Amino acid sequence: MVINGTMMQYFHWYSPSDGSLWSELAQNAQYLAKKGITALWLPPAYKGSSGGYDVGYSSYDLFDLGEFNQKDSVRTKYGTKEEYLAAIAAAKNAGINIYADIVLNHKNGGDATEDVEATPVAWDNRNYELGNAKTIRIYSNYTFPGRGDRYSSFKWHWYHFDSVNHNAYDWNDKNIYRLKDKHFENDVNPEHGNYDFLMACDLDMSNAETRQEVAEWGKWYLDTTHIDGFRLDAVKHISSLFYCGWLDAMRQHAQRELFAVGEYWEDDIETLHRYISVTGGRMSLFDVPLHYNFHRASRMGGYYDLRTILDGTLMQQQPALAVTFVENHDTQPLQALESVVESWFKPLAYALILLRREGYPCVFYPDYYGARYSDRGYEIRMDSHRSSIDIFLHARQHYAYGDQNDYFDNRDLIGWTRLGDREHPQGLAVLMSDSSGGRKWMKTDKPNTVFYDLTENIKEPVITNDVGWGEFRCEGGSVSIWVQGEKFTPFVALLGV
Repeated sequence: MVINGTMMQYFHWYSPSDGSLWSELAQNAQYLAKKGITALWLPPAYKGSSGGYDVGYSSYDLFDLGEFNQKDSVRTKYGTKEEYLAAIAAAKNAGINIYADIVLNHKNGGDATEDVEATPVAWDNRNYELGNAKTIRIYSNYTFPGRGDRYSSFKWHWYHFDSVNHNAYDWNDKNIYRLKDKHFENDVNPEHGNYDFLMACDLDMSNAETRQEVAEWGKWYLDTTHIDGFRLDAVKHISSLFYCGWLDAMRQHAQRELFAVGEYWEDDIETLHRYISVTGGRMSLFDVPLHYNFHRASRMGGYYDLRTILDGTLMQQQPALAVTFVENHDTQPLQALESVVESWFKPLAYALILLRREGYPCVFYPDYYGARYSDRGYEIRMDSHRSSIDIFLHARQHYAYGDQNDYFDNRDLIGWTRLGDREHPQGLAVLMSDSSGGRKWMKTDKPNTVFYDLTENIKEPVITNDVGWGEFRCEGGSVSIWVQGEKFTPFVALLGV
């Protein structure tokens, strides 16, 4: 990971289904690098069960990166294999690392049915059987007729899975079925008694053939794309022991550092600590509790106690393995985990993840570029915060270094200073308020120094005293980023544009 590196999630759930994303990225890579983005988390690049419209989480053929005519399209939602590889090359040429979204929990859209004996279990307690085993018909035979044996001759059958949620004999049958002689994995989240099953055809990671094929695919993917790491989907539903072995195998094959971050969706810090422990620190985790703190703070306005904004978070308690974020494709409006961070609070949230020393921050595509989309009769507009994020990225690149002094002593007004290091001696001061604004004395270790607010929310400078303390200010419901300078310099000049 690059020091003061910043990741961007370069997609959202409603990214256009016109195959343009890879080409767009190739065009934008140099721009993003200049702004301070050092890594991109790209969406699942392989063919999903709905072909060119699939976001990618309903994975069908992991070997089809937009190359074969399958599921009524050659390209994926984001483009063709050729465009994908060109986008990766453009990003890496700009100095940006690429993290691929990996979906290994399930497969969907099987090519043929198989009859198998299975036992129905309850959705809210997968350990509770709802009746006797019976024969069901399931889409568990994956033959990939459009690809054939190219890259892999492996064909999936029912015994490579442990459970499904469909029965082609009766499409009104919505039960979860545990397949014959199968058992749910034990080293998964214990919610619902056992949260191994999430959707579709759930991979049986205790099956040697399944593990072998997934490992061979991972090696092929690394050799084909030359990615720099992984975003691992739905890890709470997958054997933790499997991921320990899989990540070890991928790193051994690559013979280089491979970053990994897991999506363990749980607003409970102890659960995240346990997962980090059982996986031996092999992957970072998204800081889900921090996201929910942002969500709650944005909904409560000035009634939220900002002194507690970092409480119970990975950023606070396990910062070296925390990937911090404000929103993502699952939390955005109309999605499964919708927990919106209101627009007014997003500059404060981004300042918290981008300008502190803890965590590895991730910027969300619609928060940067904005987004408009419709779904289920709703019209949604997500505001662009590019101007604020650009300021924070600039400050992160040039000023956010060295020791950190925190001033979390007022429920409506918090701040911190970064004191700089040998290569970046200037430092900065950050002050934010979710209420009426105010002033706070903070130590900078820069005596008799003039500081200006990069956000330009406050025009008047602050001059520190003889021992390096300054009385910094911010307006209500906003954040100010104070950096030292001899005279006022318009921000566009600082960026060199």
